[in-house]
Amino acid sequence: MSTKDFVEKDYYKVLGVPKDATEAEIKKAYRKLAREYHPDANKGDAKAEARFKEISEANDVLGDPKKRKEYDEARALFGNGGFRPGPGGAGGTFNFDLGDLFGGQGAPGGAGGAGGGPGGFGGGLGDVFGGLFNRGGAGARTQPRRGQDIESEVTLSFTEAVDGATVPLRMSSQQPCQACSGTGDKHGTPRVCPTCVGTGQVSRGSGGGFSLTDPCVDCKGRGLIAQDPCEVCHGSGRAKSSRTMQVRIPAGVSDGQRIRLRGKGAPGERGGPAGDLYVVVHVDAHPVFGRKGDNLTVTVPVSFAEAALGGEIKVPTLGGPPVTLKIPAGTPNGRTMRARGKGATRNDGTRGDLLVTVEVAVPKDLGDKAREALETYRQATVGEDPRAELFQAAKGA
Repeated sequence: MSTKDFVEKDYYKVLGVPKDATEAEIKKAYRKLAREYHPDANKGDAKAEARFKEISEANDVLGDPKKRKEYDEARALFGNGGFRPGPGGAGGTFNFDLGDLFGGQGAPGGAGGAGGGPGGFGGGLGDVFGGLFNRGGAGARTQPRRGQDIESEVTLSFTEAVDGATVPLRMSSQQPCQACSGTGDKHGTPRVCPTCVGTGQVSRGSGGGFSLTDPCVDCKGRGLIAQDPCEVCHGSGRAKSSRTMQVRIPAGVSDGQRIRLRGKGAPGERGGPAGDLYVVVHVDAHPVFGRKGDNLTVTVPVSFAEAALGGEIKVPTLGGPPVTLKIPAGTPNGRTMRARGKGATRNDGTRGDLLVTVEVAVPKDLGDKAREALETYRQATVGEDPRAELFQAAKGA
């Protein structure tokens, strides 16, 4: 695809979307058209194949926010894509050489020139298209490069995860080599990579109108190659470095959660921003408490008398004094009650609840008095079948 085609083609019309369409609308339109004109669904149909390539080409531009911005700016510059070459004069037409324009050379100054004086259009328009077509203009060679993201792991106790903690984290990452100031060259004068022309990326076709961009293998994505490689980093411009960092883990973090800390990763190159640090959190189990979202859970044994007659029981809390819960008479085994504000800390500083599940404890050994009392109770409840409803439900099903 040439630059001239890029400016002249109306990709919004190709996808059937308005110029102010959202990314979601563009994606939806592309998927619908791609299914309709895909070569697998239209075998032997040359028109459908051509249409599919056109749709893919339009999505490749409009589906990328950066490319879409460059495309919109270029079409606005030329009156919404209307190339009108011809003699200068009325009607706003201009006489210029498209080869000079897109080749990055300015038209000579003069009456028909846009800028007057040597250079005319200069290199500005070339820069508009350079990013989209990876032509590797002068600006690409000095572009800042973002640092790499780093991923690490940390293991917290159950209490630390609930309340939050600051933990030391030792990390290893690639940092700019101090010996060559990150240039990779012993004398600090690397040359532009001839393979990617300084962009750090190369494009390759994958068929069907699609193209893929990969890091340049010759310069490892840096866009520069050392003329006299640094003896410390061997021309890479990066050296392995270890550092210990105090990382604050927020309260209420859960097991397996991945926390992103912006700007705490490896430093960037040529003034680029640092990468991010991703911390995967592992939480040890607690012998008494469990976790359900913002709530903590605990199972508390109660006696048969407490469950049947009711009463008050003491319940432990995590890191605080016990709370008193009232057990209603006739409480069944497995019932869950709530102690408000005794759970895990939320993001806003408030706390969840403590969910208390009662479990009727059956004694293994009974004393004579207890056994006699239970025998009296059994005689008093003869005729009451606690499984009657169960059998009725089974028959009904």
